Amino acid sequence: MCKLNHLAGAAMAVLTTFAISTPAFAAESDNSTGSGQLQIKPILDARLRYEAVDQGALDADAFTLRVRAGAEAKLSEFSLLAEGEATGALVKHYNAFPFPIADSQRRPQYATVSDPENIELNRLQLQYKSKDVGVTIGRQRINLDDQRWVGSVGWRQNEQTFDAVRGEAKLGPVTTDVTYAISQRTIFGRDAGPRTSIDGRFVFAGLGSKLGPIQGKLFAYLIDYDEAFALPNSSQTFGGFLSSSVPLGRKTKLTLWGSYARQSDYGDNPFNYAADYWAFEGGTKIAGFNITGGWEKLGSDNGRSVQTPLATLHKFNGWADLFLTTPSAGLEDAYLSVGRTFDKVKELPGLNAAVAFHRFGSSKGSLDYGTEWDASAGFKLGKIGVLLKYANYNAKGFGADTRKLWLQAEWIF
Repeated sequence: MCKLNHLAGAAMAVLTTFAISTPAFAAESDNSTGSGQLQIKPILDARLRYEAVDQGALDADAFTLRVRAGAEAKLSEFSLLAEGEATGALVKHYNAFPFPIADSQRRPQYATVSDPENIELNRLQLQYKSKDVGVTIGRQRINLDDQRWVGSVGWRQNEQTFDAVRGEAKLGPVTTDVTYAISQRTIFGRDAGPRTSIDGRFVFAGLGSKLGPIQGKLFAYLIDYDEAFALPNSSQTFGGFLSSSVPLGRKTKLTLWGSYARQSDYGDNPFNYAADYWAFEGGTKIAGFNITGGWEKLGSDNGRSVQTPLATLHKFNGWADLFLTTPSAGLEDAYLSVGRTFDKVKELPGLNAAVAFHRFGSSKGSLDYGTEWDASAGFKLGKIGVLLKYANYNAKGFGADTRKLWLQAEWIF
C-alpha cells in the first residue's frame, strides 16, 4: 500500500506540474482531437524464435513462442491500454535463469537463454496525450533515447516494463521528460522469485533542445533499490549527449554523436565509487552502404564500474551478451559496422544485411577482453518479419569463447 501511495503522490505531482507550467496547451488540445468518439484498437503480435548457444563446456537450444494480446481504448486525449504476454518453450534445452533459484527452469547444465516460460500482465496504463503534453500512469514500456540507460529489453521474449508515472512536455524548442517508478518488472517473469519485479525508487529526468544542426539533451537517472541483492546497482548518473550531421557532399553527410556521464553510488549502495562514461560515434553512407564506427567507455573506480541495470543491454557491446554486467575493471568497446538495404530484390521486401566488429578491453589496467563478430540478415514475407543473426565472441582474458545463432519470425497485427 505504501508503494501505491508513493506512485499516486508522484502522479498528482506530475499532473499538477504540467498543468501549471503549460497552461496554453489546454486550449490547443481542443482542436487537436478527432471526433471525440470512443475508439478501440486491438494489440496482437507473435514471435517465434530458435536460439542456439555454443559456450565451451556449455551449450543450449531454445525454441520459444511469445504472444502479446490486448487492446487500447481512446477517447479524445485519454486512452486506456491493457496487454498480456505469454511465452512458451517448444524446446527447453536451455537455462532460463542465470542466477540461483529453486525452479524447474533453472537448468545449469545448459548455457543461458533468458527467455523463461511465463504468463503475465505486461502493460496496464492510463494516458493523457495532447499535442505538447503527455502523462502516463501505470505499468508501461519506457524507452529513453538509444536505451543505453533505460529501455524495454525488446530483444528478449518477455519485455521489461515499469510501474511508474511519466510526464512529457514540449515548450517551443525545449522538451522535458520525467518519470518516477516504484518497480522494475524484469524479463525473468513470474517464476523468478524476488527478481520478478525489483522494487525501489527510480527517477528518470531529461531536458532536451535543438539549436540549428545540433541536438542535445541533459539527463539524470537515480536508481535506489530496496532489495538487498540489487543494492550494489543503486546509483546516480548525470550526463548528456550531443548529435549533429555535417554535409560531405551533395548527397552525403557525416552523422556525429557524443555522450558523457558521471555515475556514483546512491541510496543504500554498500560501495563507494564515482566513474565516468564516454561514448562517441560517427556514421555515413557510401555507395549504398551504411558505415558506422564508435568507441564506448564504461569507467571504473575503487573496484566498481559503471552499470546500466535498466538498459536494453543486447543493443550494446556485442550480441553475444558477454558484458551485460560491466567487469569490475570497466569496459572499452571499439566497434565498426557496415550495413545495406537491398531495395531492388522484390522477392524479399525489406531485405537488409549488416556485419559488425568489436574489440573489447578494460577501462583500467589495459586488459584485453577479446573480439567479437556479429552479422544479421532480415526480410519480410507478407506481414511476417524474418531475421537471422549470428554472434561470435573470441575470448581473451575474460569469459569463454561464445557463438550464438538466432532464427526468428515475427508477426504484428
